[in-house]
Amino acid sequence: MNRTRPVYFPPKYRVRNEYVRRVHPIIQPIVEVNRINVIDVPKRIIQPIRRTEVVHHRRRY
Repeated sequence: MNRTRPVYFPPKYRVRNEYVRRVHPIIQPIVEVNRINVIDVPKRIIQPIRRTEVVHHRRRY
């Protein structure tokens, strides 16, 4: 009887991955800015000037 030697192969791996959720806190500050923008707007102001004029009328002859 002729006996043959066994052949050996490298092992095969069967991996079963399982994932578990874990909370990872991330802190991000938020800066609220209240901004007041000042814009120059022209406003007409009327300043009355009063004057008295004397008119001399000449008579025509």
